[in-house]
Amino acid sequence: MNILVLNASPKGKNSTTVHTALYLQALHPEHTFSFLPVGQRIKSYEKDFSPVRKALEQADLILFCYPVYTFIAPYQLHRLIELIKADGVDLSGKFASQITTSKHFYDVTAHRYVEENCFDLGMKVVRGLSADMDDLLTEQGRKEARMYFDQLMFSCKHGLFVTEPAKAPVREKTVYQPVLTSVAKTRKKDVVIVTNAAPEDENLRNMISDFRAALPYESRVVNLREFAFDGGCLGCFGCAITGKCVYKDGFDEFLRNTIQTADGFVYAFTISDHYTHSSFKCFDDRQFCNGHRTVTHGTPIAYLISGDYRYESNLRMIVEGRSEVGGNYLCGVATDEQNTTENIRSLAENLTFAMNKKLTRPANFYGVGGMKIFRDLIYVMQGLMKADHKFYKEHGIYDFPQKQKKRILQMKLVGSLVAIPSVQKKMKGQMNQYIIGPYQKVVEQAKNNRK
Repeated sequence: MNILVLNASPKGKNSTTVHTALYLQALHPEHTFSFLPVGQRIKSYEKDFSPVRKALEQADLILFCYPVYTFIAPYQLHRLIELIKADGVDLSGKFASQITTSKHFYDVTAHRYVEENCFDLGMKVVRGLSADMDDLLTEQGRKEARMYFDQLMFSCKHGLFVTEPAKAPVREKTVYQPVLTSVAKTRKKDVVIVTNAAPEDENLRNMISDFRAALPYESRVVNLREFAFDGGCLGCFGCAITGKCVYKDGFDEFLRNTIQTADGFVYAFTISDHYTHSSFKCFDDRQFCNGHRTVTHGTPIAYLISGDYRYESNLRMIVEGRSEVGGNYLCGVATDEQNTTENIRSLAENLTFAMNKKLTRPANFYGVGGMKIFRDLIYVMQGLMKADHKFYKEHGIYDFPQKQKKRILQMKLVGSLVAIPSVQKKMKGQMNQYIIGPYQKVVEQAKNNRK
């Protein structure tokens, strides 16, 4: 097979991820491996796509190789996918798979994003390998890489492919017209609307207009296409200690002084390539200047999205997951699929209510699981990620269960008592009452306080 490895890491040949592909190449001389450093050379490919087109046309199997950045693939790979689709190179019938490295923080959404775009291109998709950053250094990790490749070859031969998700049905899309009358405004709250609306995104621009009209607070619009990014995140960890980005484009100050100071966030974009235009992903990735610190915890967030959002299950997971991990109260998502005006009005009202009441909700699995991954990662890497470590200590994020010595001792004592036959007999049928007793006291206290 002619295997093209699209190395989408901004580190190029120094990427941890690409070494898994190099390891497989060393084991399989019967296949021809070609490597294209698309992560490092994305700017040059914007000017001349012909080297990528030629490599894609010659390949039997295209292997997307990248580190997971902020729930999805790096900005550089997002941009490459845009270039591939814009070029129109025919990839139908070719095999596609992927190799990623991460700490398994939302690696599933990254893989589904790449799979969905491969389906758009008519490719036959084989499930990829999601490895830990250090897996290649262990025998188990190398074994799993070898098994992945064997399964990959078997799947290509026998037609064992990922099931393609349902596509949105074709619908007549009319241009949404703003109809809401502007309500009276105050400056008691600061709301920032972060968008990447292009001139042709008329629906999105009109949705933003109506949202601002319905909001009882003054709002600001920040268009990411107007910010002169020097490039996407390099994954260099230069900001790990100082919090300062190695780029000199001023994004870190722009982020902290123009966006993160707001009382409420609204993200507004048009769906494309199962996320949105790569300018938004550049913004996502460059926020790594904040490391893994939830610096906007408690700030409510809302979304205005133009497109078939209900058919983008992976995008919905990303939207919810971001809010959960960041500790942001998700006020909702207004789309232009149906009842657009009422959705926008309701979203403005809910954001207002959330800001005024300072609403919070307990994190669900997306938030709890994501933060536990970060908690363990930062604790181990505290020598490098000093700013993160300081933040985690100050905010009590190091909630390791093994440190709850009093609770563990209590459970041991209870376990020892319950193991005694005479105690078992005495407690028979009463265990539920022991458990529920403290909860009943809370309810009774609420009733008394009401009186």
